[in-house]
Amino acid sequence: MKKILVSFLLVSFLNAFSQEDAWVYFNDKPNAQTFLDNPLSMLSQRALDRRENQGITLTVQDTPIYEPYVDQISNADGITVMAKSKWLNCVHVRGELTNIQSLTNFSFVNHIRFADNSLNNRFSNPNPIQVINKQLDVQSNFNYGNSTNQIQMLNAQILHQQDYTGQGKIIAVLDSGFINVNSTAPFQRLFDNNLILGGYNFVSHNSDVYSLHNHGTSTLSCMGAFVDGQLVGTAPDASYYLFVTEDVAAENPVEESYWVQAAEESDRLGADVISTSLGYFEYDNPNYSYHYSDLTGDHAFISQGANIAFSKGMIVVASAGNSGATNNPNIGVPAEATNVLAVGAVQANETYALFSSIGPSFDGRIKPDVMAQGQQSTVANTAGQITSANGTSFSCPIMAGAITSFWSAIPWATNQQVLDFVKQSADRFLSPDDQFGYGIPDFQIALAMAQLSTNESLIKKFTLYPNPTNDKISINFPNTIDEINFILYNNLGQKIIEKNIKNEFPQISLENNSSGIYFYTFQSKSDFQSGKIIKN
Repeated sequence: MKKILVSFLLVSFLNAFSQEDAWVYFNDKPNAQTFLDNPLSMLSQRALDRRENQGITLTVQDTPIYEPYVDQISNADGITVMAKSKWLNCVHVRGELTNIQSLTNFSFVNHIRFADNSLNNRFSNPNPIQVINKQLDVQSNFNYGNSTNQIQMLNAQILHQQDYTGQGKIIAVLDSGFINVNSTAPFQRLFDNNLILGGYNFVSHNSDVYSLHNHGTSTLSCMGAFVDGQLVGTAPDASYYLFVTEDVAAENPVEESYWVQAAEESDRLGADVISTSLGYFEYDNPNYSYHYSDLTGDHAFISQGANIAFSKGMIVVASAGNSGATNNPNIGVPAEATNVLAVGAVQANETYALFSSIGPSFDGRIKPDVMAQGQQSTVANTAGQITSANGTSFSCPIMAGAITSFWSAIPWATNQQVLDFVKQSADRFLSPDDQFGYGIPDFQIALAMAQLSTNESLIKKFTLYPNPTNDKISINFPNTIDEINFILYNNLGQKIIEKNIKNEFPQISLENNSSGIYFYTFQSKSDFQSGKIIKN
């Protein structure tokens, strides 16, 4: 009987992997110009406004995939189209190996990339891709806590006190499901204020996002929940789209394709921020697994999509992962992507949480980027109870909500400017490391830097050098100005130096000041200038 059972399991295992996954890329989009001539036929007005505000032009990448190509692939023998991407101009297919390879007979097919990298080598494909496995990595416990610490750690309460709570911004949450978000008390305020704008289940191809899995419920609560005296999210007045991209029943690379579809839809609808607490390492089929050497920022399908999302003016915030204490401690995808803000986890006392995945990326970039509380984070569960849980799954949305509230305070900023302010405000910005990245941001500092920088768009008549500096700063004066009043502030906004500086000796000593970020203002009879100085 045991031999029969073993034989059955072996056959089942082989059958399970007889179907291959691959991406089929197209040569062109024959109808692209029609859409470019009528942009509202492919993007919402809000999406167009986001591009205009950030100086982003429309390209063929923004136009829909050519559906007749998709139809022909769908009708091919033994082929199932699982997902499609307009940004990457491809479809994700599943089928027998020979059936997939035969798709190259279509003249509109540019190339095929198999999820199994060994197959790419076999067919000498010039653009191989490997896929890595997702992890929700929630280390839950139900000790009661409140959200004060996780907000004050970031000084995000400073934003809230000034009524910057995410209003006017949209967050797209890409997760595994949002059980009972539509029926429990912590989220009632979102519905009362019409802040849940919609959603879609890309796994089941329907609009049901409220009846499967609990992970998205808890991640959303870190941003949008509101229970007075127990839990306040970091962006309680932002609007939200809820997208299911994670198939909890299986580990398969199609989930990356679902994610990219959701990112494209987030773009189309005009979202500003994507929060995603998903990561990928090993799949059910071990041939689809990644190696650390492949994490180079723009190789994985999902990382390519995340980078494109950034190029459209959105900010993508992703959990770094919870593999820090394992034999594979490094961040995965999409956190490793070049333009994704990867968020690691610290404990309530701001020390490193041992499970938090570490950097750098294989090509040496700083990862994670920043840190937030991910151990004993306060969350809401599917019963509407306020409890606590561990994981970068929660440090990610805590940070994403804070960034959204911050962006609502500086709506003139581009996505790159927002990320620059956030990183530069972090406590390890001058000395990042593999565990903390740039460290824990301080949104009071970020807001101060942003407010000072509004004057930097004016033509500067003065230049400071060197910056960063070790001890002294020199100022290059215009010939028409003899004297300025110089004021230097520390990162708390306290005035620490004020003096008149003459053209003949334009130098300031910082030898007695500690390392960090400082802010300055110049004032002459007719000119004003402000900016920041970094002291090493």
